[in-house]
Amino acid sequence: MEAYSIQLENFEGPLDLLLHLIKKNEMDLQDIPMAAITRQYLEILDAMKVLNLDVASEFLLMAATLVHIKSKLLLPTITEDEQAEDEEDPRAELVRRLLEYQKYKEVSQVLESRPQLGRDLFSRAAPEPEVLEETESEFVAVGLFDLLEALRDVLRVTPDAKTHDINLEQLSVTDRINSILTRLQGRESLAFADLFEGGLQRKEVIVSFLALLELVKMRMVRFMQNTRHGAIWLFPTVPLDNSEGLEVGDDSLGYS
Repeated sequence: MEAYSIQLENFEGPLDLLLHLIKKNEMDLQDIPMAAITRQYLEILDAMKVLNLDVASEFLLMAATLVHIKSKLLLPTITEDEQAEDEEDPRAELVRRLLEYQKYKEVSQVLESRPQLGRDLFSRAAPEPEVLEETESEFVAVGLFDLLEALRDVLRVTPDAKTHDINLEQLSVTDRINSILTRLQGRESLAFADLFEGGLQRKEVIVSFLALLELVKMRMVRFMQNTRHGAIWLFPTVPLDNSEGLEVGDDSLGYS
């Protein structure tokens, strides 16, 4: 059975993911706790694989680098007499790369505001919808890594499954999209967590998440947070008061 997959064209790199995790967990960039950062990094990669995302080789290479550094730090400590004068912390090169990346990222953010999920992380040739006005000025856009972490948290409390394939004959992404649009009608927003209540099975969670990504690609919704790393909310970007004409079909998603 064919699996549903999404390929992200402008995917943020592994250094961006590491900085995201370091900042979110308020870690010291000069003294990175390798056990914790490696575990969280690998959990995000697992979430990507569950979704059949096209994980670039650079992400896998960074995973191997983190595991290698972690293993070196776990080696027995040698005495000062045995230690070479020029031997440096195994994390030093990674820290240098992160500091350099952070510097260039800060410069780029001065030139351009932080990319929004629906505008830059996905690409689709479609008519520009009538976007609703900003709801609350204190809300900030949600990045892909924030969403993957939110999915990881949901999967942690969801019964495990042996397979990661999504059977579209049994679980329809299109049906889930229309269900989400129906729930948004007459509402200004909907909590991300509310979409995964009710004891969903693992496949249903994945299909729901894929449906949300499709809605973002179609520029019908956007994800926002009222505080950095806080609860994630789903906001409609088009009027949803009337359900007529809003139902999404398989043809619009490119399904045959």
